[in-house]
Amino acid sequence: MASTDPATAGDPRMVLEQLYRAAAPRLVVAAYAFTGDLGEAQECMQEAFVRAYAHPGRILQTENPVGWMRIVTVNIARDRMRRKRRFAVLHRLLATTPDPVPAATPDRVAILTAIRVLPAGQRETVALHYLLDLAVDEIAELTSVSVNTAKSRLRRGRAALSVLLSEESVSMTEARND
Repeated sequence: MASTDPATAGDPRMVLEQLYRAAAPRLVVAAYAFTGDLGEAQECMQEAFVRAYAHPGRILQTENPVGWMRIVTVNIARDRMRRKRRFAVLHRLLATTPDPVPAATPDRVAILTAIRVLPAGQRETVALHYLLDLAVDEIAELTSVSVNTAKSRLRRGRAALSVLLSEESVSMTEARND
């Protein structure tokens, strides 16, 4: 590329700076024609300059740096628009109604609080069995323990929950009576 200033003709950073000052507004307009969004158009132009900065030799070797930057900017805008259309299609295809989140009733809060108090193995087994509806053999496989260990953890977890929840029930009853 022939620079207007012979002192900066070989310095890619200076060439890119001059090119930015001279062409950026026109590149934004070109990208805006594709995107219809000024912010998106500005990002396309900026991405084009980032690419140019990563490969300054391309700018220095081209006879029409503004034309080259226009092509890069417009291609970036096209790619972004294609991606947005694809995402919109996928979003429509995959969009389902979200599962309702269970209400945070006092009983549910008490159960989840009690589960958190259990030792790690019991907590994991109880949560997998009661919250994810997994069978004991599935839990054993998932946690890399024997089926008997999974059964033992589930039995111990139930026993501990029984004690913890009955204590919780007693404390809640006492609190109501105060």
